[in-house]
Amino acid sequence: MCPAEVPPDDTSRRRLCALDDIPPGGAREFKVGEGDWPLRGFLVRDGDSVHAWLNRCPHAGHALNLRPDEFHAPDGKLLICRSHGAQFDPATGRCVTGPCTGASLRRIRIELVAGEVCLGAGPDILAPIG
Repeated sequence: MCPAEVPPDDTSRRRLCALDDIPPGGAREFKVGEGDWPLRGFLVRDGDSVHAWLNRCPHAGHALNLRPDEFHAPDGKLLICRSHGAQFDPATGRCVTGPCTGASLRRIRIELVAGEVCLGAGPDILAPIG
């Protein structure tokens, strides 16, 4: 089980939510940390799998969503940047259409532990670019 509380300088294995808190095919935002620069991300559920992405469009650095937990395009298949219309594959984060075609969202390392979604263990929770 992920610990609910960890020291402020240790983001490893921090609980983000229960898997059941994310609707099938849906998304859920999260924020870790305080101050001017918390880690802002979102989770996308695909069956019993979850993908975590930094909530920042590679085109202009804006958050993808304008409303809480709304990350999918109207068809529900792709993720969309509401500022510029770029669309991303929810499993790979790759932009498939729009102003940043070929670029990718930044993956956040997570773990599923006993039905809980947690940040991945270790100091570097952002996956390498590329």
